[in-house]
Amino acid sequence: MVTLRSYVSGSWRAPAGEGAPLLDAATGEEVARISAAGVDRAAALDHGRTVGGPALRELTFHQRAALLKSLASYLREHREELYALSARTGATLGDSKFDIDGGIGVLFGYSSKGRRELPNDTVLVEGDVEPLGKGGTFVAQHVCTPLRGVAVQINAFNFPVWGPLEKFAPAFVAGVPSLIKPASQTAYLTARLIELIVESGLLPEGSIQVLCGEAGDLLDHLTEQDLVGFTGSASTAQRLRTHPGVVGHAVRFNAEADSLNCSILGPDATPGTPEFDLYVKQLVNEMTVKAGQKCTAIRRAFVPAALMDQVADAVGERLAKITVGNPANPDVRMGALASLDQREEVRRSLKPLMDAGRVVFGDPDQVSVVDADAERGAFISPILLRADDPERAEPHEVEAFGPVSTLMPYESAEQVVELAARGRGSLAGSVVTSDAAFAREVVLGVAPWHGRLLVLNSEDAKESTGHGSPLPALVHGGPGRAGGGEEMGGVRGVVHHMQRTALQAGPAMMTALTGRWVPGTDRTVTGEHPFRKHLEDLRVGDTAVGGPRAVSLEDVEHFAAFTGDTFYAHMDEESARANPFFNGRVAHGYLIVSFAAGLFVSPEPGPVLANYGLENLRFLTPVYPGDELTVTLTAKQITPREGTEYGEVRWDTDVTNQDGASVAKYDVLTLVAKRSG
Repeated sequence: MVTLRSYVSGSWRAPAGEGAPLLDAATGEEVARISAAGVDRAAALDHGRTVGGPALRELTFHQRAALLKSLASYLREHREELYALSARTGATLGDSKFDIDGGIGVLFGYSSKGRRELPNDTVLVEGDVEPLGKGGTFVAQHVCTPLRGVAVQINAFNFPVWGPLEKFAPAFVAGVPSLIKPASQTAYLTARLIELIVESGLLPEGSIQVLCGEAGDLLDHLTEQDLVGFTGSASTAQRLRTHPGVVGHAVRFNAEADSLNCSILGPDATPGTPEFDLYVKQLVNEMTVKAGQKCTAIRRAFVPAALMDQVADAVGERLAKITVGNPANPDVRMGALASLDQREEVRRSLKPLMDAGRVVFGDPDQVSVVDADAERGAFISPILLRADDPERAEPHEVEAFGPVSTLMPYESAEQVVELAARGRGSLAGSVVTSDAAFAREVVLGVAPWHGRLLVLNSEDAKESTGHGSPLPALVHGGPGRAGGGEEMGGVRGVVHHMQRTALQAGPAMMTALTGRWVPGTDRTVTGEHPFRKHLEDLRVGDTAVGGPRAVSLEDVEHFAAFTGDTFYAHMDEESARANPFFNGRVAHGYLIVSFAAGLFVSPEPGPVLANYGLENLRFLTPVYPGDELTVTLTAKQITPREGTEYGEVRWDTDVTNQDGASVAKYDVLTLVAKRSG
């Protein structure tokens, strides 16, 4: 029988001793044994800090993102193997795709975001430059740099692939190595995932490690630069959060814990409406996907009191069509819980819920299964409860982590907001309605208690990813009982693994520190127009100056006639003077931008391939007929793109009048060819 190994300190380490057995959730057969006895956890953390961290920090955000894309493609080629192993966790093929394809999708998502939203650099410049003095010689800038520790990731049993990957991806893009500690019940699937990652040879050594078995003294060896990401029960989160190693070193601790998520049916969603059907379908899906073992699953189903019977009947009718059994059988819609112990835990949790209501579908102690032994496997029936008194405490306090949900009535939007809040913080919630006024009142009322909210109706149903589907672009976490943390969330998830530092310096020094040109820094004006330079030859601060060009009344009138923009301020002297901002007819703002382009452009074919946009455009001073315009264009940021023949250049653009006053400021974005291309 296989004994799971840990991948730490650069090699696979077999544990001392036989370890504890891990059983197939559907058949009860032994799959593997697990133990971390003899593994040097302090050495593993040190390996991440001294080997993995430096290797990652040598790479830019774009380079790390490109590696994630390659890794995602590699893992996608091995999905069938992972699907087969996933079935042993009790997951159907659909469940396995939710976990495995979802995790691979996170890698693709962060790869895309890393290349589109982060610089091809090792430091993230955040926000605008803050002037700190009147003369412009003292400025500030926030920057984010990777922490010099390890992201310790303690995962739950229900998502053995997606769980590790959704924590690993933002840490990797940030430049921080990961040490993954999977939950024992399904660790054999996570272990194989890490084996595939190591076998790929794509990632720098030390950037990912796995500890299969007990955490032991792992947290005793944390430092101020390490992080902990935890998914599991609220009680365990509290114990880990107060661990001396976490508290003593102020370790960043992110928790995703218990969550009594709710779904609210709007009063307009009566039987026969699309929204009623969507609500019923969504509730059944959330109860049965992964056998209800989802941290985002719907535990509390709030419906208008007048619709309780109809909803109960419709949900029961749909649940009756769910086949339970061997997850490898294609006819099975719901597999087993992760373990027999987990089934007993669900049954224990059901008792107080049944005291508060009654079962309207299912039997906690009996279930008919297909192609399996109901007792050897961790099978349980979907259970729909009905609690006609929504003020009872139990449905708002007890989570049965399985295919269990409780229907509860409400009378008004105000009441359902109060009921939703009694969950004391949730990861996800949904409101199913086409009534915008009801949706607004409820969403704004419950938002402080939720990390994510879905408003579902016929408008978005076809493209909706559903109530409980985490997405790499969105935060995954929730306040209060749900742990108080955030995972993923696009660049937010990356920055969580970095230190934000406020730099204070003079403009020239700030330009040198950040690699971005800061106003007040010297400009470099040479005989060669910067548009004639390839990307490798451009330097931050390279400048072109064009003009002056006089703006005539004829220019204004021609632009108005040509574009159709005959706004009175451009065409009527008396009306323009009556405007508090103008002293007479003024030039169009877009005329100014157009003239500026004519002043700074180098028209012949060359390295500049395209202008793909303007950002931060502001018109600062009115331009009157007779004024003269000069434009100063300065290379502000140069971003090579990996694997392409061009890069991006951001140009600071300042259009001034004959008095030196800025009339317009903005950034011009161009694509510039590489010389090597």
